[in-house]
Amino acid sequence: MSETYSDAHLREILQRTRRIAVVGVSMNPVRPSYYVARYLDLKGYEVVPVNPGHAGKTLFGAEVRASLSEVAGGVDMVDIFRRSEHVPPVVDEALAAFPDLQTVWMQIGVEHPQAAETARARGVDVVMNRCPKIEYQRLFGELRMGGFNTGVISSKL
Repeated sequence: MSETYSDAHLREILQRTRRIAVVGVSMNPVRPSYYVARYLDLKGYEVVPVNPGHAGKTLFGAEVRASLSEVAGGVDMVDIFRRSEHVPPVVDEALAAFPDLQTVWMQIGVEHPQAAETARARGVDVVMNRCPKIEYQRLFGELRMGGFNTGVISSKL
């Protein structure tokens, strides 16, 4: 059962977010986690890559961290590229590491209602089974330039 999110809510999340920890990011440029993180970086978000298998390497000018607890300075959003069954410990670690966390975002195909409720109980917005890259492109007019009907009405050309 997929949840629905209003365009206004998704737009507000993407506009207020500045720093994103991408959990499960790959160093391989053909992997979705890599090109989503790269896109977010190119759009001006500060991307903090998190992947224990690549810890200490550099990606998009940032050092890859082994875990969220190693990220200094907090983040606004945690974007999760892990299978659904691995989400609860990621959410628990995020809530412990970042007292000011605003959003937990689970990528397409990733859903965990219990972990979502844990985050929401702490006042954190949760988005499941969506991609921030796709939503950004849809909500801010980039898909429209490619001829897609995004369902978003705008006076921008």
